[in-house]
Amino acid sequence: MKFQDKKIAVVHDYLTQKGGAERVVIAIMKTFPNADLFTSVYEPEGTFPFFKEIKINTTFLQKIYLPSLGHRTYLPLYPLAFKNLDLKGYDLIISSSSAFAKCIKKNGSIHIAYVYTPPRFIYFKEQYLENERFSFMKKIYLHTFLNYLKNEDMKGIQSADFIITTCKNMQERIKRIYGRDSVIIYPPIEVENFRIAKKTEDFYLIVSRLLPHKKIDIAISAFNRLRKKLLIVGSGPAYKQLKRISSSSIEFCGSVDDETLKKLYSTSSALIFPQEEDFGIVPLECMASGRPVIAFGKGGVLENVIPDETGIFFYEQTPDAIIEAVKKFEKMHFEPEKIREHARRFDISVFQERMREFVLRAIQ
Repeated sequence: MKFQDKKIAVVHDYLTQKGGAERVVIAIMKTFPNADLFTSVYEPEGTFPFFKEIKINTTFLQKIYLPSLGHRTYLPLYPLAFKNLDLKGYDLIISSSSAFAKCIKKNGSIHIAYVYTPPRFIYFKEQYLENERFSFMKKIYLHTFLNYLKNEDMKGIQSADFIITTCKNMQERIKRIYGRDSVIIYPPIEVENFRIAKKTEDFYLIVSRLLPHKKIDIAISAFNRLRKKLLIVGSGPAYKQLKRISSSSIEFCGSVDDETLKKLYSTSSALIFPQEEDFGIVPLECMASGRPVIAFGKGGVLENVIPDETGIFFYEQTPDAIIEAVKKFEKMHFEPEKIREHARRFDISVFQERMREFVLRAIQ
């Protein structure tokens, strides 16, 4: 029996932002267009327009959610919210989660958990709290509930019949923390949505939410010293601090529409990627535009950037390391068509084929 004959639910943590996980949800919904989508809270203006086109089923948290407080304020309530979802009658549930969407009650359904990472605030709490620079009271608030949240997270992952993850980096982390095996299906991009420009311009590009752990400050310090133009696309709570340390060669573009972003990708000299990410969709989008990536050589980029072919790595998160990488880059030559061809390995068509094959094996 094929998956088209099955009733499928897709359950995602929260739809309040524009990130790589939300792009994966879009790809999953395009792969299984008859599936029903569930999430804890939905903020239409905070996430991608795609979600306005489909019905979103939310939890009781939607009634009390205040965007000004942010989704993290409600962390202790998420496990309960997902347990209370009515998912009876579904043959298959695909949870999409770096938090608690996997904590659903499966009621006899097959549960496939697409896990981006075990929750950082639980298993890497010191690093997470330091990176996010939470207030003292918020840290106390989180610590109060961490044991409870860890227990709920462990129960949730044990309810999964199968686990999918994003890359080898996460596969190893899931095995270490959960003791579970997982299958890698890379997060996708839609290569045909991007294009190679006839001519590039003399600027470098960062595309990121403006958060402390993204390490944008070290890139700014590097480009202040290089006196080269750096455009930063994105918004977030670190904006004021980053703006304060920036010279006139640094330009903040805020959030931009898709067409503007595509143009910036394709006309940039290169993407600067100073953070460690579990996988990293942004470098793939840039490569689909034929442009190389200058990235911190740790995490998911090790699996999606080919050194000296589609980009280069630096191995310390310091301004000096970025400066040296930029100087090295400017002595090199990269082939846009070759870079774009590499990005096709991560196209949505590949993702959809692998997801369909995996689901068919799971239900049979």
